[in-house]
Amino acid sequence: MIANTFVKMMFMKETLSALIILGCLGCAPAESPTLTEKNVGSPIVCNEKGCAGSYSGAEFINGSDVAHQFSNEMSGMVGDQLKVLYKKGLYSIVDFSKIIMSTKGMGSGTVVYELNIPFKRVQQKCDAFTSFDHVGGWDHSPALSARKKQLQSALMKGESLDISNLKTTPEGLQEYWIQWKNKKVQADCAH
Repeated sequence: MIANTFVKMMFMKETLSALIILGCLGCAPAESPTLTEKNVGSPIVCNEKGCAGSYSGAEFINGSDVAHQFSNEMSGMVGDQLKVLYKKGLYSIVDFSKIIMSTKGMGSGTVVYELNIPFKRVQQKCDAFTSFDHVGGWDHSPALSARKKQLQSALMKGESLDISNLKTTPEGLQEYWIQWKNKKVQADCAH
């Protein structure tokens, strides 16, 4: 009987310990980045004036520059929004001169990468752009020539890429932003 009671108490003690440990696993603050988190921060929000958002977390995970991949996410959202605006008759382009990039903490292992891509309206639909991309470097020079070659097949005959001046942050992010007419969306603008 004493042995039976002892076994029950040991089981209860182990169960209680396991519950405490499991309960504490959820105690870490949500904003604390882990190696599996990809994008913590504000989601990308787009409207008629542009797209903005941020990434907060690790710069690199397993050698992959996850922070810089936020530029890829933003590029996709900007391209999608330009197409939406075009279909609504709100012909737009990215205003390269007003792009804002911030990379606080870059080089420390944890970064807050904020990005604001503003639009400006154009009068004619064939002056608009409906595709958007970038080529950049997280503390190294962007491979602009290679990206231009990659994007040549996306261009309509007689069209060219509209490429920003090199944009940099004090911490070392370097980006060229690129826009052009989408072959399908703006097919009636072909020369």
